[in-house]
Amino acid sequence: MTPPDKIVAFATCSLLPDGSDDVQFLTAALAELGVAAEPVIWDADVDWDRYDLVVIRSTWDYTDRRDEFTAWAESLPRVLNPAAIVRWNTDKRYLRDLAEASLPVVPTLWDPDDIPSGWPEYVIKPAVSIGAGDTARWGPGEEDAARAHLRSLRDAGRTVMVQPYLSAVDTAGETALIFCDGEYSHAGRKARILTAGAGVEGPVRDDVTRGQVTASTATEAELELAARALAAVPGGEDLLYARVDMILGPGGAPLIIELELTEPNLYLQHGPGSAERFAKAIAARL
Repeated sequence: MTPPDKIVAFATCSLLPDGSDDVQFLTAALAELGVAAEPVIWDADVDWDRYDLVVIRSTWDYTDRRDEFTAWAESLPRVLNPAAIVRWNTDKRYLRDLAEASLPVVPTLWDPDDIPSGWPEYVIKPAVSIGAGDTARWGPGEEDAARAHLRSLRDAGRTVMVQPYLSAVDTAGETALIFCDGEYSHAGRKARILTAGAGVEGPVRDDVTRGQVTASTATEAELELAARALAAVPGGEDLLYARVDMILGPGGAPLIIELELTEPNLYLQHGPGSAERFAKAIAARL
């Protein structure tokens, strides 16, 4: 039984003051359990001590202020996912940790001096970004523009990632496996985001024709890889939520694209019963 008068804050951003769809679903599911919850803008003037738990959700404006954002998370009396994981996960250099743990991740060049010569198509993006922000897909005949993109990120002092563009994105898409309290909940399939020759793409949420998500079923290989990835997370035993994004590599085996542990869309509308599952997990933390 949840103690009375407990209240949960779903941290969001000023762009979405009422929170994402996930927040709406979770608020309703918690109300059924007798738990109050409300969206709260993370960088507003707020007395966070009045909340029994802060759950980070749609804080999708922090990328230009990552240090401020992680310091905010560390200042909270009770936050999920934990602040130490937020700091580790908001810079995609964590992929190097996963690779060093012998996990199959998409091959990545870190801060290269030039564009790759051996990949017919490739993606350039900053290590701190969300929703494909400042990210672009480049190919033959676009070398000058690709170099300009690379230089612009480096000149801004941002860590740059260059990865091969994998053709499975255009056919099978990406698979996102969602976990609740360490247990597999459901999966979603995300369609292609980046368009060849389109230059630097904006956030996926700004264009409904890209990145559309449908319900999916995880394969045994994907489930096994996701479990290995989560086991490699430092301090991962206290994860409330996790999303493991994968794509099929050239040999047909899944590769990790990203490990989303901070503010991922959980695609609750594509997982029957998932909002109730997460609400129960949140209530149990109270």
